[in-house]
Amino acid sequence: MTRALITGITGQDGSYLAEHLLAEGYEVHGLIRRASTFNTDRIDHLYQDPHAPGATLFLHHADLTDGSGLRHVLESVQPTEVYNLAAQSHVAVSFKQPEYSADVDGLGPLRLLEAIRDVQGRTGQVIRMYQAGTSEMFGGSPPPQSEGTAFYPRSPYGAAKVMAHHLVVNYREAYGLHASNGILFNHESERRGETFVTRKITRAATRIKLGLQDVLYLGNLDAERDWGHAEDYVRAMHLMLQQDEPGDYVIATGESHTVRSFVNKVFAALGLEPERYVRIDPNYYRPTEVDALRGDASRARAALGWEPRVGIDELVRRMVAHDLELAKQELTLRKAGHVVAQRGAAGA
Repeated sequence: MTRALITGITGQDGSYLAEHLLAEGYEVHGLIRRASTFNTDRIDHLYQDPHAPGATLFLHHADLTDGSGLRHVLESVQPTEVYNLAAQSHVAVSFKQPEYSADVDGLGPLRLLEAIRDVQGRTGQVIRMYQAGTSEMFGGSPPPQSEGTAFYPRSPYGAAKVMAHHLVVNYREAYGLHASNGILFNHESERRGETFVTRKITRAATRIKLGLQDVLYLGNLDAERDWGHAEDYVRAMHLMLQQDEPGDYVIATGESHTVRSFVNKVFAALGLEPERYVRIDPNYYRPTEVDALRGDASRARAALGWEPRVGIDELVRRMVAHDLELAKQELTLRKAGHVVAQRGAAGA
């Protein structure tokens, strides 16, 4: 049984990747950060009692800011594949917490690479590593963006991810590690965090539909993004580590849409006119904006045999259906006299 370790297993991508690997017959181990409250909602449906015979999902406390902790987990788990998905992944937050973002997103992968190099050198067990890159590394470079496009990050998040990308390449060339970079363009889903712009839109629109919210505040409606479904993108991560040789791959749909277009699709699906409900809040503008992202995944299509299966309209349909059900549940609770806490929106 192949054994995989996923950092960031409780996130959107981590939960879908865990599902995919379990379906492929893997034993899956995930890293979670210690907290006084549980943050495992996205993987609760996968939970297995680790004491039960045949259990194939196990969780470990560790953090990318703790190199010795990473070594300990690697030595204990002895994985053959490591997927580094953990990150401070919110672009707007990276402007407010640049040092923390650089520590987790830039130095974190370095600590993991060093831990893998150390454990692999002492045990002789080959460990293949996947590093989660991002289209934000291209930033201001004009589309379409491919593996040959120059990086031009426009945020501390993007800059930290560029650092991690080059470190993976360096460790691959210097020490022969089987380490690959996935340069993933925007990928969303029903499990996306509610402060990311797509989920912020679908949550707000469905609540507006049921009279639970009056308006939706957004920032730059003209920003263009290449949006796919996270379920498709984790398949690409897995395919990268099945290759004989490591490499770097852009994963994208090849289509771009503006935030305004996404808003229009969501509101149209609910029979609403966005002009009545959408407002612009300058606080949601970034200090430096990324205007247009559209990926060229030709290499991944040819070398990995990867193709996206979910288009933008199906993505919107799934997210709207999911969040409409959440809004209905909230309405039922309110009618029954329950107080439902409102989450704050960190940015768009």
